[in-house]
Amino acid sequence: MAEQVDEAQDTETSAPIKQPKPPFKKQQQQPPGLESALNPAPRFEAPRYKPAGKLQGQVALITGGDSGIGRAVAVLYAREGADVAIVYLPEEQSDAEDTRASVEAEGRVCELMPGDLVDAAFCDEVVERTVGAFGRLDILVSNAAQQSSKKLEDLQDEDMERTFQTNIFAYMRLARAALPHLKPGAAIIATSSETGIKGSKEMPDYSATKGAVNAFTKTLAMELIERQIRVNAVAPGPVWTPLNPADTGATAKEAAEFGADSPMKRPAQPEELAPAYVFLASNADSSYITGTVLQVMGGETTGG
Repeated sequence: MAEQVDEAQDTETSAPIKQPKPPFKKQQQQPPGLESALNPAPRFEAPRYKPAGKLQGQVALITGGDSGIGRAVAVLYAREGADVAIVYLPEEQSDAEDTRASVEAEGRVCELMPGDLVDAAFCDEVVERTVGAFGRLDILVSNAAQQSSKKLEDLQDEDMERTFQTNIFAYMRLARAALPHLKPGAAIIATSSETGIKGSKEMPDYSATKGAVNAFTKTLAMELIERQIRVNAVAPGPVWTPLNPADTGATAKEAAEFGADSPMKRPAQPEELAPAYVFLASNADSSYITGTVLQVMGGETTGG
């Protein structure tokens, strides 16, 4: 098992953060998976992160906000002064309630919106519900994803269709629905992946959708630049989230070794990704950045 890390002792800010390394416990979950059942528990609280009011008074809509990267982003956005609405599948209700509690602990409001983004009407609905609840929308984070490690000959049409509907069509539909509500200074941020840059022989449909996310991000950024709305994406390397043990194409042993072959010999923790989303949402930090795919890939280097 990986060395246990005492977070209470991790107080020297100049030192690297000690994060869990594989092998983890062998584990599998039924899709979509729950963060509460993961061992080790993903780290999302980012105790070293100090807020500066960068998103004070703003409202963010975050899909896949119940767990993983989405939960960590919701918490840091709240710490920076934003209220959030999170979208998740109904089976993830318990995780979503945990996220809401963490957001409320930061002194902000978290609206819960269960449903399936494969439904085009639901994509419109969550935008309207967010504006109805908070009176505005400043940041859209299209983060929810469908993942399955299957080679092309093992993919069924329904596998490919759901992956594309969740990973790229929902992003396009959410952005379309959000545009009438976004004012100058607003931000749209998508979660891409290193597979969208390098490809992955184990995940052809997932990789294809993430490549599409990158291209759509750049295209939409060009379209919205005159409206002063910035559009960017974050491309993570391996990240420890419920997607990993809930991957129907991966074994329990493979889940236990997840991220071991990365340059850092471990997966990222969600708290290591979330500051990138703050950076791209904040006009104090990234007002001259639009149309980029920010790589947070743990030592993987590419010019994609």
